[in-house]
Order: sequence, then structure tokens, then C-alpha cells
Amino acid sequence: MEDRRRRIREAITGQPQATVTVLSSLLAVQDALGWIPPEALEEVAAYTGSTVNDVWGVASFYPNFRFSPPTTHTLEVCWGPTCHLLGAQALLQAFYETLALSGEGDTPDGRFSLRLNPCLGACAQGPVASLDHRVYGRLTPEGARRLVREVT
Repeated sequence: MEDRRRRIREAITGQPQATVTVLSSLLAVQDALGWIPPEALEEVAAYTGSTVNDVWGVASFYPNFRFSPPTTHTLEVCWGPTCHLLGAQALLQAFYETLALSGEGDTPDGRFSLRLNPCLGACAQGPVASLDHRVYGRLTPEGARRLVREVT
């Protein structure tokens, strides 16, 4: 636990920009640890002269912050208008079935985190999903199932 606090402090104090904010500090912590543990809220508050409630207000506003340890693999399904029209719902259903999930979230074994993403920046290749930040375009439901099977 003390090692984690040390890593949190190093992330906060090691920011290169001249102006350090609550948001930049939370981003630095998530980059360093992969998530925002409870003690990070305290450390960010102390460093920035904010209250823990103010820090929590910023952290909980942004859906990209994690408040539990990261899974082994991150899977995102593009939910932008183009991908939605080109079949993202079928991809999403295939991922739900393959991962035994009923919505966004983490698999109980900690291997996968499934999230909707409003845009993966590859509209011309829709429908699109990303596995561990690698984008896969023109996916079919079978391609989605195969993608999960290949990393398991």
C-alpha cells in the first residue's frame, strides 16, 4: 500500500507541464497505475489544495477513469453513428455472448474490460472495435468472437 502511495505521489509530482490541475493529476495517476485507487483521491487533493470531494467530482465526471484495477485486455466497440448504422449492435451482442457479459464492464476473471466508445476514428472501416488499442475494422459478429478467442 505504501509503495502504491509512493507511485501515486511520483506520478503527481512528475508532471512536466507548468500548470498542474486536478484533472492532469488524475490522468498522471491513471497513466502510472492503470486506475485511480481511493488513496489517489487523497494525494491529488493534498497536492492541488483541493478537497477529496472536489477531486472525486472531477474523477467521477469522466467515464475513462477506472476505479478498480485494470483487466488484462481492453475491448472497445465503436458506438458512433456510422458504426452503429453499419452493424455495431450485432458486434456488441457477439462480444456480450462470448464474454458472458450483459453490458459494459469487466469479466469476472479479470481478463477483459468491455466498453462502448463514441468514436474510434475509423468510420470508413465500420463497424469497428479495438482490442488493447489496436483497431479492427469491418468486423462481423463471427470476427468479433474470433478476436476474443484468439487472446484467450
